Amino acid sequence: MSDRMTGMSFDQLMNWVTEELENHGTLFGLHRAYKAPEEALTIFGRDLETPIGPAAGPNSQLAQNIAASYYAGSRFFELKTVQIMDGDELAACVNKPCIKADDEAYNCEWSTELYVPQAQDEYIKAWFLLSFMAKEYGLGSMDGFQFNISVGYDLEGIKSEKVNTFIESMKNAADTETFKVCKQYLLDHVSEFKHVTAEDIEAIRPDICNSVTLSTLHGCPPQEIERIATYLLTEKKLNTFIKCNPTLLGYEFARETLDKMGYDYIAFGRFHFEDDLQYVDAVPMLQRLIKLSGEMGLEFGVKITNTFPVDVKAGELPSEEMYMSGKSLYPLSISLAAKLSREFDGKLRISYSGGADAFNIDRIVGCGIWPVTVATTILKPGGYQRLQQMADSLEAMGVGEFKGIDVAALNKLAEDAITDVHHVKPAKLPASRKSNETVPLLDCYTAPCQDGCPIHQEIPTYVALAGEGKYEEALKVILNRNALPFMTGTICSHPCQGYCTRNFYEKSVQIRNTKLECAEQAMDAIIDSVSVTGDYSGSVAVVGGGPAGMAAAYYLARLGAKVTIYEKRERLGGVVSAIIPNFRIDDSVIAKDAALLEKLGVKVLYNTEAPAVDVLKKEYDSVILAVGAYKRGELKLEGGEAQNALAFLEDYNRTNGKMAIGKNVVVIGGGNTAMDTARAAKRCDGVEHVYLVYRRTKRYMPADEHELVLAVEDGVEFRELLAPEKLENGQLICRVMKLGELDASGRAGIVETDETVAVPADRVIAAVGEKVPTDFYEANGLQVDDRGRVKVSPTLESSVENVYVIGDGLYGPSIVVKAMAQAITAAEAICGREISGSCDIAADPASIYAKKGILAEPGDKPESERCLGCSTVCENCVDVCPNRANISIKVPGMAKAQVIHVDYMCNECGNCKSFCPYASAPYLDKFTLFAKEADMADSKNDGFAVIDKEAVTAKIRFFGKETTWTKGQESSVPFGLLKVIEAVCAEYSYLLP
Repeated sequence: MSDRMTGMSFDQLMNWVTEELENHGTLFGLHRAYKAPEEALTIFGRDLETPIGPAAGPNSQLAQNIAASYYAGSRFFELKTVQIMDGDELAACVNKPCIKADDEAYNCEWSTELYVPQAQDEYIKAWFLLSFMAKEYGLGSMDGFQFNISVGYDLEGIKSEKVNTFIESMKNAADTETFKVCKQYLLDHVSEFKHVTAEDIEAIRPDICNSVTLSTLHGCPPQEIERIATYLLTEKKLNTFIKCNPTLLGYEFARETLDKMGYDYIAFGRFHFEDDLQYVDAVPMLQRLIKLSGEMGLEFGVKITNTFPVDVKAGELPSEEMYMSGKSLYPLSISLAAKLSREFDGKLRISYSGGADAFNIDRIVGCGIWPVTVATTILKPGGYQRLQQMADSLEAMGVGEFKGIDVAALNKLAEDAITDVHHVKPAKLPASRKSNETVPLLDCYTAPCQDGCPIHQEIPTYVALAGEGKYEEALKVILNRNALPFMTGTICSHPCQGYCTRNFYEKSVQIRNTKLECAEQAMDAIIDSVSVTGDYSGSVAVVGGGPAGMAAAYYLARLGAKVTIYEKRERLGGVVSAIIPNFRIDDSVIAKDAALLEKLGVKVLYNTEAPAVDVLKKEYDSVILAVGAYKRGELKLEGGEAQNALAFLEDYNRTNGKMAIGKNVVVIGGGNTAMDTARAAKRCDGVEHVYLVYRRTKRYMPADEHELVLAVEDGVEFRELLAPEKLENGQLICRVMKLGELDASGRAGIVETDETVAVPADRVIAAVGEKVPTDFYEANGLQVDDRGRVKVSPTLESSVENVYVIGDGLYGPSIVVKAMAQAITAAEAICGREISGSCDIAADPASIYAKKGILAEPGDKPESERCLGCSTVCENCVDVCPNRANISIKVPGMAKAQVIHVDYMCNECGNCKSFCPYASAPYLDKFTLFAKEADMADSKNDGFAVIDKEAVTAKIRFFGKETTWTKGQESSVPFGLLKVIEAVCAEYSYLLP
């Protein structure tokens, strides 16, 4: 496989566009088209139907990229930069993968990777494609869009024959061979078109561009920038934008802003700020160029901003330096726009790029800033389709001609950016959303939420049913695998939501809230239908009535077992009842889950210590030990001892917070228990301050993001980078720590300093972890490992036959839903069958495609309308590929669409790897279509090269073994892959160059 992409001929592009739309109703994988209004704006003396489009970058370098962007809503195209270094010479300087856009975005690419003449050909082909599409498909006027060339990086290179020819050809392409070929193709096929006429084709203007955006390298002297701009204005007669860098804001502003917004881990030095164009030089230069452009009768402005150079610290990309963009660039870019607008009293025209998306496009354009180009947002799931929402928003708002920038509105926008939830980094760095599995060659669609849920609930199905108001059906789906819908609907740490694809849009689907809504709406109606469904007739003792024990009892009883729970307290719920603060969950909620057990005939012995295991084995066929991690941890400090957090929380619940613990309370720890403890302490009478002490920062605390946020909202005072040492005179003396270097995972080390600080402490509570009850296991004859944990088989059976161990007592404190997963494992082992079949219901694919690319926060729409139904349609890799090199095809006889990778369109940017829910990179791991056998030999991918389309003959590589196959022959290659090859030849032949 080569990282050199190849452009398609114009006839292949036309065949692709016309056949895909006619046969499949899509264009380059896009399902919805934007149709522009009749009224248009004017810039550079030409019409512009909407002022948005792709920035110079991966989304504007090939003809198909530009066509896809147009179809979705773009009308202003900043073409990928050309410079004197190109082709193989440039490719040797660009490490791959070169894009990482899963949160804020980074890249280490530069200008076009094509040779300059090839780039020119792509842009001319795109010009004709868009002209044709506009008229043939009623998308707008054939003159309603504009191309803006981007050139760099110095005057000598721009004056070179190569780049000069490009500029002149883009100003007037009439004499270029590509222009003639494209025009002739359309004329030769005009009889096949429904709306495009020969007159339309003849009217396609050859003056493709009359504007340019100047891109210079970091460190380019101001004199050189001015000379280039002067040349472009006076010699080339081009309307000109100059790209400006965020470095104009100064190092202190950039560093303080990013630190304040949570991007303190992004590393950059002062070098570029001191070496780049200085603000004091920029202002007079821009004033002179404004004057010059006026004298030339041309338009002039600035492009804000270029990407921002930062250091590679955690192996983000294979480079020493990379360029930051997206959500973290936005506050810098919009602040620079505001600064320059104040300087020029709103009269300086600004072309904008830097974190624009559907959430802020209306405010940016509403200030008078346009055109606006984007890259990062359309590199995320939804891809080009995101442009439609932006275009629709601007159309609804109404955009007026440029009459200057509203400086006051822009200042407010810049001020708001610093606290905008869409741009502030969360307190916790997002964890990987990938599974541990390799992407399959066929049927790869999967719901990451369902895969990430320890009990694999059918989440898309019940979310969809809830959205239809079918709460009873939804709850039945939930109860299929979830024994504790009220508990998990209230306090589950919802790992499912962490895996949700919506996180790449805005916020996850609110799965936990939806579950609770279903339980509250439907439990009374369906509880009588809860019944035994299995025929297992054995007896099982469950020791412990916490979440693990309750779940085990539910699953076992439903399968037919006769279940007895031994619970030493007066009620079920275990740690959830006794320890989790009652302002989070109270016993009335737990009782609703307990009612399910009563309905299934589970016997509960309250206030009863279970007999020894050997005694239980005589009475029951199987025993499950769900005793919890009840050995409480201790933290000894010089000068005193901290109170155990669980003991404190148990007292809190017992007294309902009526506890005298002093004015100043210190909680040591950074996990969820520490957050509960701190929040409970804040509610105790007489408490004025609760300090949470942790040796790292919030970012590295093990607590869930949601729990951290709740603690902050409750007024808990975080004392970060402190390690407790001793208690002294009502104070906790702590050693000050500092963060060290990041490791490959992005986690910072810590380093001690010589400094100590004193934290007021009337009471110190330590949330330092609980221990499994090793003594209990040993006393009952169960083998333990060298860490004191009971040894179990994959079915969670201990060394004592028919005795199983589940819950916190197995590996230590964990979350409720993991305890339920262990309960399922044990129950299935005991009963010899699965606890349930699947309740999955495939969604309507059309409804899923209708949601793609639409950003919507929770509350904006019902959660079912935000759920992307990934188990029915995933296609993240299809969405995010700028070059459309991952293709979804429909294969006769297969229920789901199949994704193949197209080798010749791929430059190995790596973007699809970031968003594939598997531990895979689709550009390397999906079944690959090669243009020819030689390309296949240059790759290790499994895939095929079509030798004879009509006979359906192909060379195939499967698991490294190569064979030549013709339709009708026997083959060791899986039947489904052969059907994929047949479908490509029969229904998607336009993929074949």
